[in-house]
Amino acid sequence: MQKARVYRNGEEIGLLQKDDAGIYLFQYMLHYLENEDAVSISVHFPLQEEVFRSKTLFSFFFNLLAEGAVKEMQCRELKIDPEDHFTRLIKTTEFNTIGSITLKEILHEVS
Repeated sequence: MQKARVYRNGEEIGLLQKDDAGIYLFQYMLHYLENEDAVSISVHFPLQEEVFRSKTLFSFFFNLLAEGAVKEMQCRELKIDPEDHFTRLIKTTEFNTIGSITLKEILHEVS
C-alpha cells in the first residue's frame, strides 16, 4: 500500500492512499475536522469523517501533477513509469506545487 500525508499550507489535514487492490482513498484527519477554521480542499471533498474512495486517482490530486517536459524529466530522473500517476504524485508534490496543497510520502509506518 502506498500512502502520503496531505498538507494545506504546511498543516497536515489528511491521508491519501492507494491500497493493494488499486483503490484510491482520501480521508481528512480528525484533528483537522474538529478545527473551526477547517475548509474543504475541493467541492468534491466536503468535510466529513468518512473515507472517499475511487477506482481512479481523484482528479483533484491528478491535477497537481506536472505535464510535458517536466513530467518527462521527473519520470526519467526518478525512474517512474509515466503511467504510474500515484507514485509520481507522492514523489514530486512535497514542494513547489501550485496552490496550498502538498503531499509527503509515508515511507515507513511508526508502530
